[in-house]
Amino acid sequence: MVDLIEIYVHWFAGRSKSEIAASLGVDRGTLRKYLAPAEAAGITPGGPPMLVETDWRRLVAEWFPQVVDTTLRATTWPEIAEHRDYIVAQLGQGVTQATIHQRLRDEHGLQVSYASVKRWVAANLPEEVVRSRVTVPRPEVPAGEEAQIDYGRLGMWTDPATGTRHRVDAFVMVLACSRHMFVFPVVKMDQTAWTAAHVAAFDFFGGVPRRLVPDNLRTGVDKADLYDPKINRSYSELAVHYGTLIDPARAVKPKDKPRVERAMPYVRDSFWRGREFLSLQAMRDEAAFWSIEVAGRRTHRGLDGASPLSMFETVEAEALLPLPRKQFVLASWSTGKVGPDCHVKVGTALYSAPWRLIGQSLDARSTATMVQLFHRGELVKTHVAAQRGKRTDPGDFPEEKIAFYMRTPAWCRKTAEEVGPACVEVIAALAEGGVMFKLRQAQGILGMRDKHTPDRLEAACRKALDAGDPSYRTIKGILALGAEADPVQRPAGDGGAAAFLHGPSLLFGDALTMPTPHEQTGAPTASVSGDPAGQAAG
Repeated sequence: MVDLIEIYVHWFAGRSKSEIAASLGVDRGTLRKYLAPAEAAGITPGGPPMLVETDWRRLVAEWFPQVVDTTLRATTWPEIAEHRDYIVAQLGQGVTQATIHQRLRDEHGLQVSYASVKRWVAANLPEEVVRSRVTVPRPEVPAGEEAQIDYGRLGMWTDPATGTRHRVDAFVMVLACSRHMFVFPVVKMDQTAWTAAHVAAFDFFGGVPRRLVPDNLRTGVDKADLYDPKINRSYSELAVHYGTLIDPARAVKPKDKPRVERAMPYVRDSFWRGREFLSLQAMRDEAAFWSIEVAGRRTHRGLDGASPLSMFETVEAEALLPLPRKQFVLASWSTGKVGPDCHVKVGTALYSAPWRLIGQSLDARSTATMVQLFHRGELVKTHVAAQRGKRTDPGDFPEEKIAFYMRTPAWCRKTAEEVGPACVEVIAALAEGGVMFKLRQAQGILGMRDKHTPDRLEAACRKALDAGDPSYRTIKGILALGAEADPVQRPAGDGGAAAFLHGPSLLFGDALTMPTPHEQTGAPTASVSGDPAGQAAG
């Protein structure tokens, strides 16, 4: 109303629209919209009748009733009113009006401005707005009773050793009574980092608070719920080991852990900004030092001017639960399905599981040295941890499927000893030079003991050795013919030719003394020395 009256006063005084727009910072189009009713009513600058402020107020109320009656201020208000119950519910949960406008726009298709929503709420829900701003002060927490936990982003950091750029987040734990805090920078927000940060925090404080109030991060809480949140198994193991209770804050309720929420900007500004760190470990060492010497010794308004460190040392340190004597083993849990090759993926490696569990989902508990596989809560397999590759136990496969791969050179030698000395000699011949270069032949020969008896195999090996051909094909042929008991017939060397042809044993040496075919038949014989034809015949 005041702004419109000022426009009309300037205009009635004779100033041009351009001058009024420049002087009052009003768009010329908007100026024309407001001056149009006055011009339509025949009012001219400086003319009769003389109008004062009260006259202009009355005219503005007639021309623009929405300026006076806030319920008529915007034509979009009926559209907003359709979402009244939703807006009331959101305000009751502490959601800001800006977020309510964004959700109405994106999720409910309401095309109005944020200013319109804000004006509608102020005019129609004043009590709800005030109610949403009410903050109930939390009662003082007894010493040693509670620690509030959160992650907060610090910034980007380049590792000088590798040149790799990392995002750095800070794990922060604040003791609710003394406000003493512990800061632990991380470059990965996984289960291992989450549990390792807790262990480091308990060591830093020298004790354990009875209740932990974390945010609903997946590294700690599998499923958020007001009454029965589902804590993941790694976090549960930690809680059981240290004897503490995990009580996650409600979703989208930062006031459930105000001590740590308020500390995050302070950590980011005081510890992180403007500093350089040579390594992640150096960063963590500096964070622990800062937590004691800077954050711990600062004057805290909530402690009536006392420092968190002095409050911790005098009141809270002795109230914490003692640390367990046994060191906590960091473990992470995951779930995987057993594939047709009897392996399940855990991290970056593959581990075998009993073949009967193919297609089943297994829970895997991984530590630095060991991987345990569970099926419906029952331990079914344990492996030595590996960074990558496969860990395979042949016993996880069906016996008939793995038999071939189990027949190693050592197995071949041992099995040959069970058959007999001839079999040992045959296998040794296939393993000349220390490497069984004919492993498949050896496997095939030893496999015959299942179809035939070991005694027959031993006899066949002996016959093949006597024949000078201890190969898989020869031994298989002997057994197929049942000839392992027959005497060995050494070859004459004539290839089965007619008897009148000499074999190789008669070609040299005894050939000169043996009677020739001519001598045997009485035919004339040519001289060896004088008849070329006789030489050729001889």
